[in-house]
Amino acid sequence: MVDWQVVNGGITAPKGFRAAGVVAGLKSSGAKDLALILSETDAIAAGVFTTSQVRAACVDYCRQRLQAKASARAILCNAGQANAATGEPGWNDAIETAKLLGEALNISGDAVLLASTGVIGQRIKMDALRRGIPQVVSAATVEGGADAAKAIVTTDLVIKEIALEATIEGRPVRIGGIAKGSGMIAPNMATMLGFITCDAAVSTGLWHEMLKRAVDKSFNQITVDGDTSTNDCVLALANGQSRTTAITSDSANAQKLEAMLTEVCQYLAKAVARDGEGATCLIEVQVSGAADDRAASQVAKTIAGSSLVKSAVFGRDPNWGRIAAAAGRAGVKFHQDELNIKLGDIVLMKNGQPQDFDRSGASDYLKQAAAGEYLKTDTVLISVNIGVGTGKSTAWGCDLTYKYVEINAEYTT
Repeated sequence: MVDWQVVNGGITAPKGFRAAGVVAGLKSSGAKDLALILSETDAIAAGVFTTSQVRAACVDYCRQRLQAKASARAILCNAGQANAATGEPGWNDAIETAKLLGEALNISGDAVLLASTGVIGQRIKMDALRRGIPQVVSAATVEGGADAAKAIVTTDLVIKEIALEATIEGRPVRIGGIAKGSGMIAPNMATMLGFITCDAAVSTGLWHEMLKRAVDKSFNQITVDGDTSTNDCVLALANGQSRTTAITSDSANAQKLEAMLTEVCQYLAKAVARDGEGATCLIEVQVSGAADDRAASQVAKTIAGSSLVKSAVFGRDPNWGRIAAAAGRAGVKFHQDELNIKLGDIVLMKNGQPQDFDRSGASDYLKQAAAGEYLKTDTVLISVNIGVGTGKSTAWGCDLTYKYVEINAEYTT
């Protein structure tokens, strides 16, 4: 049973948060390119970061900051330059950015977290950033969530934001979020930024564990192209302004809060996958019957990330053999005689044997066409059962189109 409702406001829906997105001149396009998320009070802060060995300066900066003190007041994100693989000069730019924002907000620079997105190898345009910081600070309002969501995008076609409200101890508690990501998206995070705000009071360790589990069930379960980036991060702030009793250990309140957090992350993750560069549909892969959830996750992500499966979906070709082959190479042991595959409600394989796609008695041509028509829907559901285990998991991806190649062939030109 869902114990929450969707509310307006996105990242600023929770109490005590403001945000802004402005044109600082970091992008040549003239679009919004500098975003600020600000808590009116100190907030418990947690982060999950890219697994890449080549990392942006902002990633290493945030890791160090959160290891030293798991609290923050502000998140500043620039678009246009990734500030990754920029060495000591790029690191110094990050340090200066935090210092400048701290001064503009009259807070310690140590209370600032940073994120960047854009072209790898390019440093932040610091002159533009220096001019933009006072502008974004003065623009921050409780209505500024959508502008912040616009300012963090690169090749995204749509902004990604959501907010949920639930009742805990008779008081409204909200979680809001925004994200960006369209390409260079793979499990274990990717060119994807996610920012979460919450007005519940929660202990530092518990908030971090909640975020990690939520990310594992959401952002780590999506793929567009199998590429992990240098700048991935999900940053989450909880400022306690709902005035509920602090959640410090596993309880009914903790479980409700984590369920809300997971729902926010999954909504944003699916929005990233659906907005994959050149994509025409979202692919959802549900795997069951595995020995455990981890094994099911491995199979689901392998299928969702298969270039052959993604290409077949784009071509509206119900080629179940590609799904079976991807499941078989996922590195999870199962008996092929127990493999079952469905496309929506259409049974393609049962107990390892191919099935007629349509039991209505139509001709073979029409049976094929029925499955092909299903592949024209906005969300394509692929269900795979690999045995009698209790493990299950879901992964999300998108189709692979001509447009994806065009976008990435011309990305830096």
